[in-house]
Amino acid sequence: MDFASSDTRPARADAPLHASTSQGLKVVIVGGFGVGKTTLVRSVSEIRPLDTEATMTQSSVGIDDLSAVRGKSTTTVAFDFGRISIDDEHVLYLFGAPGQERFWFLWDRLFAGALGAIVLVDQRRIADSWYAIDRLESTGTPFIVACNNFGGGHRLEDVRDALDLDPRVPLVDCDARSRESSKEVLIALVEHLYAAREEHVG
Repeated sequence: MDFASSDTRPARADAPLHASTSQGLKVVIVGGFGVGKTTLVRSVSEIRPLDTEATMTQSSVGIDDLSAVRGKSTTTVAFDFGRISIDDEHVLYLFGAPGQERFWFLWDRLFAGALGAIVLVDQRRIADSWYAIDRLESTGTPFIVACNNFGGGHRLEDVRDALDLDPRVPLVDCDARSRESSKEVLIALVEHLYAAREEHVG
């Protein structure tokens, strides 16, 4: 499917920010290869997302594990970018990080200045999420974990145990294809950041 030609949302150049916008808030979406990061950005952005999807070629054979994502024909090679206006003064910038190990060197640049992060998890490939969580913890970037529901049955408690997740880190279920579900993930992150701030101030 050609997302660019079928997407009716305005491009960034055709949807300038409100004149009173004064605060840009950065959120990074990370996770393993093929967990749905690009899909989440596409589903929730108010503008036509900028992505760096490239067609996968024979060069990725033996490097990228396609066993759990057999229908995947493209992959992010830099980052995805989307935008959500919260109100006339605040705008949320979404950056989807590439999942393959050979692109992890980009992550620290993306984390710089981030308000927080979302770790997107495929419950069938839990181990693919460990590096993202380790990197966020080592950089001190606050985050939540969202379990992308690919139709397989799972219990969030089992996912939390498998990730050995700190009990203070929120874990939510989501469908990255759904705008409403993706919005709920972002709301969960903002609520987590607000609660952490209140705890720190208190």
